[in-house]
Amino acid sequence: KSQESGVAVTFNNIDRVLEALRDGAVLIDRSHWGRLRVAGRDRLDLLHNQSTADFKALKAGQGCDTVFVTATARCLDLATALILDNSVMLITSPSMKQSLLQRLDKYIFPADQVTVTDVSDKCNMFTLMGPQADDVLKELAGDAFGLEGEAYCRHQLLKFGSGAPVILAVGTGLAIPGFTIIVDEKGAADLYAAVINKGCVPMGEADWERARITQGRPAPGAELTEIYNPLEAGLSHAVSLSKGCYIGQEALAKVTNTNGLKQQLWGLQLSGRAVPGATITSVPTAADEKLEVLGKLTSYANLEKSGHFGLGYLRCRKGGVQVIRALGCRAAVCA
Repeated sequence: KSQESGVAVTFNNIDRVLEALRDGAVLIDRSHWGRLRVAGRDRLDLLHNQSTADFKALKAGQGCDTVFVTATARCLDLATALILDNSVMLITSPSMKQSLLQRLDKYIFPADQVTVTDVSDKCNMFTLMGPQADDVLKELAGDAFGLEGEAYCRHQLLKFGSGAPVILAVGTGLAIPGFTIIVDEKGAADLYAAVINKGCVPMGEADWERARITQGRPAPGAELTEIYNPLEAGLSHAVSLSKGCYIGQEALAKVTNTNGLKQQLWGLQLSGRAVPGATITSVPTAADEKLEVLGKLTSYANLEKSGHFGLGYLRCRKGGVQVIRALGCRAAVCA
């Protein structure tokens, strides 16, 4: 286990994980991710004004991804919000829980009827991924399972075992089919064991990180920093430009109205190992052609049998670049 996160780093089963992601189902413990409960009459107003999604358009049972940004629309975190009957469950990146809690508290005024509470220690969070995820949940929940074919972030409340409450939500945080499961801490161990006993393959944090990079999910400290905005990070699906004023809205509207994207996040198939932070340059094709700085590598993953892969920001430029290089490695832009 990781001493920092408290969850398994690896089960040394990468081949089984890859096979299950393709043909079966995997289960990963994401309990180290943040879970903030936003409650009170003004809960949707707070989140609507403090992040990029249109919360006022959502109803109980729905949800969305949203980006927390600075006043100049630079990225802080990509979060997922589940709209419950009397509160919102806000899922944050592991490193951003405390800072987002403090940020939201800062913008609660005396007349506001809203509270933000860190409930991460009171519940666990697992993610079930793969094409057989639906079948696993049908076996576990029977007729109570009602999310087959539902839209991203749709969710329901269930009881498990001796009655431990469970929030089951469509989506995995990646472009892989599956579900996020939030369960009361008292029933977490039993639920985890029950899912594994259905034939699911356990997946560690290192495998999640590889999947994150190949799927192109930006992470705080890498792709989400105060250098980049959500549109550059490929998060336009989580950004509303029509909901009215919110932190960062003016800057994002300006970028959109002036077609002002300076750089964009891309997936990169690499020829060898590379180090995040490496400068991405062009590869001269003629003797008199100058090497050109195009961007920066932000994440790297060794995919073992499938080679090397990275994420990086590349400057927007007419015509594009076919062959590039990061710290001596040749790279192909692929996604």
